[in-house]
Amino acid sequence: MSRSNETAPVGFHPGELAVQRQAGVRAQAARLSGMLRPPDLRGGAARFLAERTLAVLTARDYSGRLWISPLTGSPGVLDVIAASTLRVRTAPAARDPLHELPPGQPVGLLAIDFATRRRFRVNGTLTTVDEDGLVLQPDQAYGNCPQYIQRRHLDPGPPAAEGGNGPPVRYATSLTSDQARLIGAADTFFLGTTHPERGNDASHRGGPPGFVRIEGGSLWWPDYPGNNMFNSLGNLAVDSAAALLFADFATGHTVHLSGTAVLEWSPDGSANDEGGTGRRVRFHISSVVDGSGAPRHTPHPVRRPPHRKD
Repeated sequence: MSRSNETAPVGFHPGELAVQRQAGVRAQAARLSGMLRPPDLRGGAARFLAERTLAVLTARDYSGRLWISPLTGSPGVLDVIAASTLRVRTAPAARDPLHELPPGQPVGLLAIDFATRRRFRVNGTLTTVDEDGLVLQPDQAYGNCPQYIQRRHLDPGPPAAEGGNGPPVRYATSLTSDQARLIGAADTFFLGTTHPERGNDASHRGGPPGFVRIEGGSLWWPDYPGNNMFNSLGNLAVDSAAALLFADFATGHTVHLSGTAVLEWSPDGSANDEGGTGRRVRFHISSVVDGSGAPRHTPHPVRRPPHRKD
């Protein structure tokens, strides 16, 4: 399942191109295609990654189901050891759906700093899972714009208990009332998507509290204006598999969702066009994991960025 960044396809894939064309932003996106060249993680990228204490990882468990999970640790937990090699000196916690995830698979990693509203994507192959953590060989690595990142200062708290002490992972097919309240109040979540040739991707979504709606066994959220690359939505245009991660930053409580998602188009300015783009995403729940044991964070007061809808 491993891939070399010397042979990985370069440029936008057909799903991304299709969404760009329908959105009418093909020319704007084309100017960013150089970001998709094989990466060199040294220099500024290495310094940014080395300072991070929080990242999220999109991968598949041993059953093949897609999940997105948190990775936390002290600065240095994300360590660039070569131009195309990233050592992650941790792994998904015990009782996380990606605990003991299989190597040799495509993965997507997003490192994020809420305080400075910066994020950096690394997509590639998980080559190693060992007692020291994970090793990734990137095919793509690039920064994203700060839009919709809610500014907050997160101090890593005590790590979650490891090993077999405590309850096992509990899978469900619907949300509890507590999970629904956490999701309904969220101003942030993380989205995992996949592509049969380009592999997995991890991205961030943000908006005003309550921007994610729950309707029966599905969720939906407006798609706000972004960088016009449409990495996540382009993946969904080809493969509907998706994963969501919600977190209560005051308690460390997390809710993982795995299922399918579809991009819905509506006329600009219609009642369904809350994001001002004519797009929203609907996610159908297949599996839920609650309280995966991610390390807790203690937030300082949130400073919300201006919320653009134009």
